[in-house]
Amino acid sequence: MSGQKLVESTLDPAKAAHSATVPAGEPWIYELRAGQTLRIVDLCGNQAVDTLFYNAHNYADRYSAVDTLQRQGNIYLTTGSRLISTEGNVLVEIVADTCGRHDTLGGACSQESNMVRYAIEKRSMHACRQSFLKAILQWGRGLEKRDIAHNVNFFMNVPVTPEGKLTFEDGISEPGKYVEMRAALDVLVLVSNCPQLNNPCNAYNPTPAQMLVWDECSIKS
Repeated sequence: MSGQKLVESTLDPAKAAHSATVPAGEPWIYELRAGQTLRIVDLCGNQAVDTLFYNAHNYADRYSAVDTLQRQGNIYLTTGSRLISTEGNVLVEIVADTCGRHDTLGGACSQESNMVRYAIEKRSMHACRQSFLKAILQWGRGLEKRDIAHNVNFFMNVPVTPEGKLTFEDGISEPGKYVEMRAALDVLVLVSNCPQLNNPCNAYNPTPAQMLVWDECSIKS
């Protein structure tokens, strides 16, 4: 079920229309227009980048892990994976991937899950749901706490055991690895660059990630 499809991109970072470096523990929100391409770069290796996707014109039409995995017949995401919305629309398609596979089952860390998984005293630690909420408040265009639903954990290694249980293991990504996706329609992308210190998903050392966006005209040139 690994289904790794390693494909390198032909896009030149120097021609990107937008570039941002997101520190660990911080959010990033961006409206990706249909035809644009987003590359997420794991700058230092083994950094989990939790990501939400919404139809930019209807936030209720959002990424669905259930529909995505059912349609592609694979529990991991990689080149060729189409991320499907709750209304059956293709939001983005992964067109290049040098990591190999990405998780969409483990969910986003929260203060509550930190307590349950690790220890009561971990409640005060920053978590991805807080980063998502911070971005939503800054965005101020109709998103609410209840809109934080299914997410993708890019670069995160969450193997599934034969019994169907999830395990958080050392990452398979390395410095400079990236995943690239092309928007099939106008898509709002919300990222939490994970601050998790309690499991190997960030190698116990959260680090920055880079976001690069190319316009459609740059892709064709």
